[in-house]
Amino acid sequence: MKVFVQVSVVFVLALIGLGSAIKCYNRVDYTGKCNNTIHCGGHNDGCLILRERNGKIYRQCIRYSDCKSAILSTMFPHVASFTHDCCDKDLCNGASVSAARTSVMAMLLSLALFWWCII
Repeated sequence: MKVFVQVSVVFVLALIGLGSAIKCYNRVDYTGKCNNTIHCGGHNDGCLILRERNGKIYRQCIRYSDCKSAILSTMFPHVASFTHDCCDKDLCNGASVSAARTSVMAMLLSLALFWWCII
């Protein structure tokens, strides 16, 4: 029974996040710091970080296939010159990599628990 519970916990930890909408930072500012997050809906399957030449930074959800300079120019007609990055992982449009570290730690914990169950 103990092994069944442990294997079940590993399985549940492995499935965390599957089937849920991507989560992105959502803010427009000049600081580069962002704590506002949003669960993207509809066809938005990516996160955007767009940097204006003057330092203004836009973070938001986006349809990943729309992450092209020509399309972004029409989405942001008031922005004359910009650079951009798009990604498709939770909170990947932030300034830090803490979300990626959390995912790696969850995976390592799941793996350790799984091996502990086998032994």
